[in-house]
Amino acid sequence: MNSITGQRAYHAGVAAENMVARVYENRGCIIAHRRWRGRGGEIDLIVRDGAMVIFVEVKTSKSFARAAERVSPLQIERIRNSAADFLGSKPSGSLTEARFDVALVDHAGMVQVIENAFVHM
Repeated sequence: MNSITGQRAYHAGVAAENMVARVYENRGCIIAHRRWRGRGGEIDLIVRDGAMVIFVEVKTSKSFARAAERVSPLQIERIRNSAADFLGSKPSGSLTEARFDVALVDHAGMVQVIENAFVHM
């Protein structure tokens, strides 16, 4: 991947994350972290909904179905490991109420959030 392609992908990813962040903010949630890095890897968004922590993976593609296909089992494992790192730093640790969402962004900039997505994948 050349540097221009990489820059475009980076900026497209940031734009998609911003769109998804607005969806959660419109629901009354707080964006606690963007692109948080743990030992397992990066979590695109960490959102607070009251006491609940929501770990959000953002995927973009031409369609929602294609975006959803881009979430791999290995990536799910890495996100879970990073989430465990994050929760380990909280007072309630692994007892903190949490869920994993996948937010899909299509070519038109429409957003579809799949709550508790890792249960379904």
